Amino acid sequence: MTYCVGMLLDRGLVMAADTRTNAGVDNVGRFKKIHSWVDEGKSVFVLLTAGNLAVTQAVVSLLSERAQRKKSAKQTDNLFAAKTMFQAARI
Repeated sequence: MTYCVGMLLDRGLVMAADTRTNAGVDNVGRFKKIHSWVDEGKSVFVLLTAGNLAVTQAVVSLLSERAQRKKSAKQTDNLFAAKTMFQAARI
């Protein structure tokens, strides 16, 4: 079972998640479940993941690609160009 929690405190946001997974008694692994993308001084996107590892890796790859794209004139394919969280979610 995976645990992810985000808390809004007076001094900011805190994100936490466990890192262990198991596929049986003898098969315990550790995988990153907190992912972040930062545009220094402007915005931060944090993803806490649970569930299927393949889906997680696909979403992280897509967001990483979109965060690294140069801001274009149409501003629809860059994660940091989104003006709302709804726009960011659609990227």
